Amino acid sequence: MDLTGKTLFVANRGEIAVRINRAAKALGMTVAQAHSEADAEMLAVKLADKAVCVGPAQATKSYLDAGRVVAAALEAGADAVHPGYGFLAENADFAAAVEAAGLIFVGPSPDTIRRMGDKVAARAAAKAAGVPTAPGSEGRLEGAAAAQAAAEAVGYPVMIKAAAGGGGRGIRVAETAEDLARLVPQAEAEARAAFGDGGLYLERLITDARHVEVQVLGDGTRAIHLWERECSLQRRRQKVWEEAPAACLDADTRDKLCASAVRLAETVGYRGAGTLEYLYDARTGDFHFLEMNTRIQVEHPVTEMVTGVDLIAEMIRIAFGEPLRIAQADVALSGHAIEVRVNAEDPANGFMPFPGVVGAMAVPEGVRFDTMLYEGYAIPPFYDSLLGKLIVHGETRAAALEKLRAAIAGMRLDGLKTTLPLHAALARDPDVIAGRTHTRWLEQWLETATIEAA
Repeated sequence: MDLTGKTLFVANRGEIAVRINRAAKALGMTVAQAHSEADAEMLAVKLADKAVCVGPAQATKSYLDAGRVVAAALEAGADAVHPGYGFLAENADFAAAVEAAGLIFVGPSPDTIRRMGDKVAARAAAKAAGVPTAPGSEGRLEGAAAAQAAAEAVGYPVMIKAAAGGGGRGIRVAETAEDLARLVPQAEAEARAAFGDGGLYLERLITDARHVEVQVLGDGTRAIHLWERECSLQRRRQKVWEEAPAACLDADTRDKLCASAVRLAETVGYRGAGTLEYLYDARTGDFHFLEMNTRIQVEHPVTEMVTGVDLIAEMIRIAFGEPLRIAQADVALSGHAIEVRVNAEDPANGFMPFPGVVGAMAVPEGVRFDTMLYEGYAIPPFYDSLLGKLIVHGETRAAALEKLRAAIAGMRLDGLKTTLPLHAALARDPDVIAGRTHTRWLEQWLETATIEAA
């Protein structure tokens, strides 16, 4: 498919906007970049062919204002809109507004976003496709009595979860009926504030589980998987370190897991790039579907490194109507990749945010650094603290870890406090090296760890 002359509007900011920009340019497209008043000097604006301001610094008045974003895309003469991740990326009403304006939304249909964005509906879809789910409530919880009855049936401890949204919000762990009575109103209030929907459901808590996710691509009819990633190193339910493939899986479990993801993607007629998240219980060998993210993920580069597939480019091709070009048999795993998230936070000082001005900057050769940074750039204090992702690839996991240690030692980001010292400590930790981690491991480790100041 020849996309020369087509214009892609990037409705996002930061490192993902840079990543989309470069993929679109490689396809011969013209790039129009959205930006807030605070982001007028960001790298994605400098790289784009044209840029349109979508409002003031506050995200609610710029990047999250669907009407402004669609109007800006039309003003830029765009043919399509790529939402990236976060902001409006999983907003079904935004996708519908893009299509109603006569533009192409680079992602699944609004109906698919709506269906899979509701975690209760997604669980039902998974069950219908024969994909294992954790024991939990049937449908949304209607009142405290229903929550108590469901918890008694499932068995404590349970996780109370928001039916809408994600990112760890609206989640509480109840060990007892008393905990449940106290925590349900809290979770409901947080979910309503974060997502405009206070709906809840619950699942049995799987302790010391591994977080494993499968990358899929679909064209609305056929889907393939691009193997899996492990994202178990998390702080406050936010991922900080990701790997592909998941070293905790044997070949048979890997095949079953990935096949289940394809089955679900095809069942819902999925179009574009998506990720199906699972909890894996290493003690039993069982995996349970959690949710589907109907967008590109922050951690997509590790999948690209072990498969050689440009996920952003494939998303764009599919959005413009090209059938899936890749057969499942052609997606081979090659080596091992690790990504660490480099945030503007000081891990030696309680992860205090640290926006600042980038001084001298140097990245070692032979590694990938997806970033929005350049020397002299003043980081705005209004948005997520992610500055970039350092990605390494090796023939084995041990080789990738060694490469990561060397890359972190060779990185130079003057003028900033970042999470690189955290990753340096993790890359040397015996449990991380041996793969003896789980979703609660990092927070437990942080209680006693000493992280050297950069």
